[in-house]
Amino acid sequence: MDDTPNIRQRWLTADKKIKLAAGIVLVAFLALAVHSLLPPKTATRPRAADLKPAVDVMAMQRRDMTKKIELAGKTVPESQVDIAAKYAGKITQINVVLGQRVEPGQILLVQDTGDIDAALAQSEAALRGAAADAVESNASFQASYQKAKADYQLAVTNYQRYKTLYEIGAVSKQALDNAEQAVIAAQAAVDTWAHQLMAGSSAAVVSKQAARDKAQGAIDALHNQRNDMVMRAPRAGIIGFRQAEVGSLAQAGQKLLSIIDNSKIYVDCPVSEQDIGQIVPGMPAAVAVESLGKTYAAKIVYISPAMDAATQSFSVRLLLDGVDDTLKAGMFARTEISLLLRPQTLFAPKEAVISLNGKDRVFVIGDDGKAVERIVTLGLRTDTDIEIVSGVDAGERLAVSNLARLKTGTAVSPTEVSP
Repeated sequence: MDDTPNIRQRWLTADKKIKLAAGIVLVAFLALAVHSLLPPKTATRPRAADLKPAVDVMAMQRRDMTKKIELAGKTVPESQVDIAAKYAGKITQINVVLGQRVEPGQILLVQDTGDIDAALAQSEAALRGAAADAVESNASFQASYQKAKADYQLAVTNYQRYKTLYEIGAVSKQALDNAEQAVIAAQAAVDTWAHQLMAGSSAAVVSKQAARDKAQGAIDALHNQRNDMVMRAPRAGIIGFRQAEVGSLAQAGQKLLSIIDNSKIYVDCPVSEQDIGQIVPGMPAAVAVESLGKTYAAKIVYISPAMDAATQSFSVRLLLDGVDDTLKAGMFARTEISLLLRPQTLFAPKEAVISLNGKDRVFVIGDDGKAVERIVTLGLRTDTDIEIVSGVDAGERLAVSNLARLKTGTAVSPTEVSP
């Protein structure tokens, strides 16, 4: 008996069952996917009127209203003295190296003084000759004066003798007159020399003394030049620059050495015109030197009396306290100065105030959680805060964010923030 038709019938039946099962699975999968995309039947979309805007609120308290001024500048040493050659000359001696500490008066560098020493020897010889000439001229003057006085005394004696002889008829009247004229001439000579003596000396003596003084002046100038070619430290400090070697020729005006005194360190900072009026000498500050990671106490010791035309700013100098060897000149530094603008007043962040139609407004959040618009009067301003002179009392809560969504009566979701 042939079973082939029965086998074929059973295979067709099984195939239909497989296709039916696959269809059921596909339909179930599609239904599940559609269901996941639809909102749950129990979920309800909230109405816009039921949403409460989230608002940061700040309790108003009377506090000191301050303003912070940030300054930046560079460290400056107590002094920096450049040692330069006053005269051209070969360097014969250098006694210092970079980084060496020196004291006032210490010899740093010497230039060749051979030519000056030779000129000094010649000038000193000339001085001795001029001094001798002056002494000789003065001695000659004194001798001539003494001789004139002696001639006068002799003329007076002769006149007295001739007068006696004339009275007894021993000499003529002409002889007596001649003796009298001799007295007058001798007196005139004495008066001339006396006048020169009262004036200081004769022209010849004055000329010789002037030559002597000129020679002395030349010697003094050479001594000063020689001293200038032996360069000494004008103050204590550290050698921070050296551009000189033994045997090299230094030109007049050439910078050879620098002495830096870091015993005191300052910071010079530019300050704008709008801030300079609130800064006074003696104000304390904390200066941070970022490269060292250190902060130093400081105070303001100088404020420039005039604006710098190039930078359109004023200069303020701070003196650092407790400096150490790690602090060098030329380092970048920052500081922040706190200024008291108004003691114990009410102020709020700028974000809490809106201006509309020429009036300044804020929103006060009541105990019921609702906003109330207030018209306020403003006072001083800083970069971040505004003083509220009237319209808000201490203890009230002020909205400081999300003001665009507020109006009188709006219920908010407040978050307390610190002043």
